[in-house]
Amino acid sequence: MTASLLGGGSAGAAQPPEPATTLSLPSPPGGANVRVLVFHASATAESPTVDAGISAIETIGQTGPTAGRFRTEATDDPAVFTDAKRLGRFNAVVFLTGGGDVLDPAQEAGLESYLEAGGGFVGIHEAARTEPYSDWFTGLIGARPTGAPSSTQRAVVEVGDRVHPATKSLPLQWKRPDKWFNWAQNPSGKVHTVARVKENSFTPATKPNGWDHPVSWCRDYDGGRSFYTGMGGTVDSFAETDFRDHLRGALAWTTRLSQADCKATVDANYTAERVTRPNQPGRNDQIGEPHGLVVAPDGRVLYIGRGGADSSQPVVTDWNNPDIGKGQGEIHVYDPKSKQVTKAGALTVFGNKGGGDELVKNEEGLLGIELDPGFMTNGWVYLHYTPHSEIDRDTHMAERRVSRFTLDLATNQLDLASEKVLLDWPVQIHSCCHSGGGMAWDSEDNLYIATGDNNSSGFSGGYSGNNPEPNFKGVSFADARRTAGNTNNLNGKILRIHPEDDGTYTLPEGNLFTGEESAEGGGKTRGEIYVMGVRNPARIFVDQQTDILYAGWVGPDAGAPSTTWGPAKYDTFAAITKAGNHGWPYCMGNNQPYRDRNLPDPSKPLGWYDCDAPKNESPNNDGLVNLPPVTPNTIWYSPQGGGVDYPRDANGIPSYKQEEQKLLLPWLKGGGQATMNGPVYRFDASSDSAVKWPAYWDGKWFVGDFYDGDQPRHAVLTDPRTVGKGGLPVHAESLKKIVPVGSGGIRNLMDWKFAPDGSLYVLDYGRGFFTSDSNSALWHVTYKGGGATPAADQLARKAAQ
Repeated sequence: MTASLLGGGSAGAAQPPEPATTLSLPSPPGGANVRVLVFHASATAESPTVDAGISAIETIGQTGPTAGRFRTEATDDPAVFTDAKRLGRFNAVVFLTGGGDVLDPAQEAGLESYLEAGGGFVGIHEAARTEPYSDWFTGLIGARPTGAPSSTQRAVVEVGDRVHPATKSLPLQWKRPDKWFNWAQNPSGKVHTVARVKENSFTPATKPNGWDHPVSWCRDYDGGRSFYTGMGGTVDSFAETDFRDHLRGALAWTTRLSQADCKATVDANYTAERVTRPNQPGRNDQIGEPHGLVVAPDGRVLYIGRGGADSSQPVVTDWNNPDIGKGQGEIHVYDPKSKQVTKAGALTVFGNKGGGDELVKNEEGLLGIELDPGFMTNGWVYLHYTPHSEIDRDTHMAERRVSRFTLDLATNQLDLASEKVLLDWPVQIHSCCHSGGGMAWDSEDNLYIATGDNNSSGFSGGYSGNNPEPNFKGVSFADARRTAGNTNNLNGKILRIHPEDDGTYTLPEGNLFTGEESAEGGGKTRGEIYVMGVRNPARIFVDQQTDILYAGWVGPDAGAPSTTWGPAKYDTFAAITKAGNHGWPYCMGNNQPYRDRNLPDPSKPLGWYDCDAPKNESPNNDGLVNLPPVTPNTIWYSPQGGGVDYPRDANGIPSYKQEEQKLLLPWLKGGGQATMNGPVYRFDASSDSAVKWPAYWDGKWFVGDFYDGDQPRHAVLTDPRTVGKGGLPVHAESLKKIVPVGSGGIRNLMDWKFAPDGSLYVLDYGRGFFTSDSNSALWHVTYKGGGATPAADQLARKAAQ
């Protein structure tokens, strides 16, 4: 290494201050003959990692594809930063420095000039403690440690950026030993974090950062490019193949050998704008009671109102009145070109009963909307709703249906007379709630329809919703085994059908049942069922690149676990790769069972349900007794936290003791919770859209909650090896400042979808219930950070793009 040294002078910390100097440097510094300067001065004893680091960087520069190679030179002489001729030769500078002041003011000004000219900077581990009194250097690094790092410990690094050259080849969960810093101020949102360390995988030093613990990040800074990694605190780090690959990618970007996006998670690069106005008094001219949206291929947004009336309008709750629950399920169209809203039409629905207890309020109405794959040609719109004309006021039963309508593409008016009913089924409407409603298409033009279980958990203490006794005229409204747990009932399911042009449908292969099963005497299954055992799947999404179904559903109401009855309320998200049983009301989360109930006294517990071989022994069941095994879910959360788990006994039964819980997903928790599943983003490199979200988000699944407190509003990454098998997400990125929460933001998230131009539309329900109000709105979230850097004409070697 001696031959590579520029000089061997001492650090400049002890030198008297000098006036700041602006160097005249080439812009950008360096050239096609790429050079990297490794600066390793220290105000204290030199770290033993320095020699290992220099050697590793030299090796990186001498190996790999020829187009990515570079020359390495090293020095501990800070005078290089006031020598324009010498400094201007380097494409990037690496700080392998120790703590303390190593640059005098003129030298720091020279480094600043170097960045302003378009230079690159890489800081490694202890570099975060260099120049501790410089605000500019703090910005260059991105964060400062709270103190000394932890002892050397093996930990799990979550590699969330799958496109940056520093991380795209690394494992999703990278297990490695190092000395781990905690940060005085979390840089997330101001820098672009490419990797985080999981604090529950090691014992952090004092003042830990929690679930969001960045370890490597980058940013476009002051005209140049800055990359920092908190790893590299041990000599052995620099011998790791993966860590060298990490540094190789960081150096490729900072030296201008490749482009990268280091702006994708910087909060300031996003704009959230409300695009609908408050309704005019007494008129829902802009928006109804928000309940779902879909974006057409040409960018116009169709969104629906469930059926709650304007708050000034009376509601009818008397079953003797023919207008009981009558409301208008409204369809609006927002045109982003004209920025105007058109009311396309309204269906007369059952679902306008206002608030109250579960025997008064109602969540039926216009519940879901989807557009035909050929919408731009045929104008077909699919609506999932509860027609008021079909209610039975004597039996308190109704019909739910999915119908196809035609929209006039020129006028944005819905032809109500064009209705073709594809599918209908009975629902009880005596008691609220949990109606579901979402719809989505897969790549084979199969339509998925999410239906709620239409049951109350209030008669089981907020636990499994399996009390068989409460009923109205013989129809149970508190036993989800009649619905979600029943193979012969379409409620509490995600259905999959293939609509035909004539308004009928066929059944695709691969559903959970064919409808022709002969088991237990036959006639006990429905072939439309793709997923059973869901409670209230209001929002679903199918990623057409993989045909994975993503769904979320609301849990019951128990605020805490019970050693008698089972888990607290779990709101659930599941990435579903094949037909299956997802548990409700027998099992929740990662197959945590509930307790069966006795008859004639349902307050007395019987045995725990068997998640591997559940049985439906309810007197309200007209389907199979022997059910498919339960598939564990991907995400679950309760008021206690995310991914709640417990020790289990020899029979696999969790203890359900809150003091023994472990939180497998510490980035989320609940409270007043209601899942709102979101889309998977797919980046379109061919699009010239100026507002599309960056490639960083490609393949990430957006999960959120109606409420905006501690509840989730994140983009998560799943592992292809475990997705659909109960594998937990391997990474989560908070969206709470990009899709803003709090006063003036999107407080009550009801639905969210990406548009063809890569921007995001979000529905805010508003602040009331069963109505629209002045805060009910459609929002548009766009990206304004621009493309990857450096600019293509500034790449050191054009062929290396």
